[in-house]
Amino acid sequence: MTRHMVNNTVMKALGKTGVIINVARGAIINEVELVKCLIEGEIGGVGLDVFENEPNVPNELLKLDNVVLLPHRTAFTKESFHEAAQILLDNLEAFFTNKPLLTPVANE
Repeated sequence: MTRHMVNNTVMKALGKTGVIINVARGAIINEVELVKCLIEGEIGGVGLDVFENEPNVPNELLKLDNVVLLPHRTAFTKESFHEAAQILLDNLEAFFTNKPLLTPVANE
């Protein structure tokens, strides 16, 4: 389970100059503890492209100078679209030639 994997203990281990960058999943970081650590100067800063309760962003983060926020746009690059299209084509080819899929999805 990755929910709140980055918690107070992890943040304090980074130290006062440590910076957290999250472009993965918002719930990886405990945002309540993140805000507290930022306000108290326990970590140096944060860059977020995802949020725990998206699309809601804690108001405290909007007021801090050591915070960079993006609107969940990290994957919107020419390269990421090209790679996604290539995976799709490779999966289709594997399917129609009775080979294992590259990215199978469990039907549960």
